[in-house]
Amino acid sequence: MLYLHGIGHFHPENVIDNALLETLDIGTNEQWILERVGIHTRRTVLDLDYIRTTKNQDPRGAFEASVYTNAQTGANAARMAIERAGIKPSDIGLVISGTCVPDNVIPAEAAGIASELGINVLCFDLNSACTSFGMQIHFLDAMKPEALPSYVLVVNPENMTKSVNYSDRSVAVLFGDGSSAAVVSSTVASPKTFSSSFCQSKPSSWDKVMIPRMGHFQQDGHAVQGFAIRKTTDSLRMLKKQFPGWNEHFKFVGHQANLGMLRTVCERAEIPEENHWHNVEYYGNTGCSGAPSVLSQHWDDLAPGDHVAIALVGSGLTWAHLMLEIKEEA
Repeated sequence: MLYLHGIGHFHPENVIDNALLETLDIGTNEQWILERVGIHTRRTVLDLDYIRTTKNQDPRGAFEASVYTNAQTGANAARMAIERAGIKPSDIGLVISGTCVPDNVIPAEAAGIASELGINVLCFDLNSACTSFGMQIHFLDAMKPEALPSYVLVVNPENMTKSVNYSDRSVAVLFGDGSSAAVVSSTVASPKTFSSSFCQSKPSSWDKVMIPRMGHFQQDGHAVQGFAIRKTTDSLRMLKKQFPGWNEHFKFVGHQANLGMLRTVCERAEIPEENHWHNVEYYGNTGCSGAPSVLSQHWDDLAPGDHVAIALVGSGLTWAHLMLEIKEEA
């Protein structure tokens, strides 16, 4: 059992709307994008003129064209999580991070984030691409409580647009940038509790979704879409069976891949629209920060009795799911 004390998110200010993508002359327009992925806008750490003039043909240039570093965006999300938890940065005893697009091969992204926050504690990365948040919570939940400090900060800075080839319309329409952070504890109680977690991998399909070092994002779109729908649906059915009788309070937050995929999952798993929380239509696919950023945006909506099923899929291929239960205040 792992207690959630606070969660935060951050999205950079620069907006990639569908009109901007249309100006890139890559064979796309508003109608084409909305019909296929349901995304209106995305955020980016990149300078918009850089995207227009270079289409990020050489992703090495993206690091110079970025308005923020991963450490900065991760720290911004972390400050919100720490404030919501009602603690100080100095109360954090461990920082764990994960991202699909690290700024550096070494050191761990967690070290840069901790430095931005002025926290001098143990730092390391636990990364499984878009399922990183689920993996991080699962592994922390499996640890002996006495082996962990009172408060752990889990951060997922995802500035995916640095890896996007903006001459490839199948990728350019999907991705946006965002960061999330969560303060958790295995010993300090909270009414918000991760009461179940699961993760698994299919390494024989490791090459279906890739970002080569200093390269562009690439995937077998058809295979990955089918995998995402199947595994997310399976996760929801498992959690519904594990937690029966909570239909009215059973909320769903999925990997924010695209709106069509998520709606197909809802149809198959019989999730009504009012219980489906998402933000992909305004922020795009923000990798492993997508689902926790949705949860963060609904922080004030969480009510006693709610059971929030978080189902994630990602490169590796990997999948994970969590159940967040909201109980009455003690």
